[in-house]
Amino acid sequence: MTRKGTIAEIFSKAVHHDDPVLYYVGFIDLGVVREATLPEFVALSENFEVIPATRITHIRRGNQMLYQKATKKRS
Repeated sequence: MTRKGTIAEIFSKAVHHDDPVLYYVGFIDLGVVREATLPEFVALSENFEVIPATRITHIRRGNQMLYQKATKKRS
């Protein structure tokens, strides 16, 4: 399960204490992982109304991965 609290904390720090354009959000769109800058993602998702937090796969700042969704192991 996605921890919206962790994602919200990263978003808050990016917006209030850093440059949000430096952050990239990976999300699932029609079965494909797409990536957008944080401001683009907020506009696309309409504050998590269109794209819920459960579809976020990763958040990174430059090359540093800040959040990555755990994947299920297949047998």
